[in-house]
Amino acid sequence: MPNPRLFPRLLAAACLALFAATALAAPPSDADIERLLKASRAESMLNAILPQMEEMQRQQFEQITSGKDLTADQKAEVQRIQTRTNEIVRKALAWDEMRPLYIDVYKQTFTSEDVKAMAKFYESPAGRNLLDKTPALMQNLMGAIQKKVIPMMEELQTELKESTKEMPAPEVTPPAKRKKKK
Repeated sequence: MPNPRLFPRLLAAACLALFAATALAAPPSDADIERLLKASRAESMLNAILPQMEEMQRQQFEQITSGKDLTADQKAEVQRIQTRTNEIVRKALAWDEMRPLYIDVYKQTFTSEDVKAMAKFYESPAGRNLLDKTPALMQNLMGAIQKKVIPMMEELQTELKESTKEMPAPEVTPPAKRKKKK
């Protein structure tokens, strides 16, 4: 039978070893993060998002104004606001503005070893291939998801229609009677 006094000492030693291993996990340097950001094409990925965001904003403006008979002045004002919104987003998400944020977040999230390993991967042929093919991968994935989701949504709509047919119509109390119940 093990010595009962030995257990607390072993537990303390294990905790110290775990703490020491965690403490040794050094945060990455700015230079290591810069290497990873360059290897992972972070700046070009960010720049690729901007036109997509602008298109989403354009669609939102279109939705807001659709069906409304706007005067020429109102249309010009909507266009001015849309242009200004795009400028604000582009300025806020410019690489010079975002780079320090990326560095801080990477420092908070990854160890130096993590960053070095990821940079090494993205600098490898496999990593570059992943980056090159990611847009096509995302497009193909979205198409595959839509093919799966659309029939499911149609089935759910049919099921909802069927289940609501069986429900009794809600009782509508005229406003005058509702006030009297109080």
